[in-house]
Amino acid sequence: MKKAESDEMRAHYDFSAGVRGKYAARLAKGANVVVLDRDVAKVFRTSKAVNDALRVLAEAGKRHGRPKSSRKSA
Repeated sequence: MKKAESDEMRAHYDFSAGVRGKYAARLAKGANVVVLDRDVAKVFRTSKAVNDALRVLAEAGKRHGRPKSSRKSA
């Protein structure tokens, strides 16, 4: 990424209606952003759908335990 030749803001940017820290509280609470591949996003169209599916998967993992690894630690 090239550095701008000038540190001044360009005239066509208008932040006069901007609100400083608008999303700061939400970020402070903790937010994880995950980008889904398009094929997955077609199946899971909402955050709730993704969370519900992951909860089912996590519960199944708890019930059946982790598969044993064939690798030995060093």
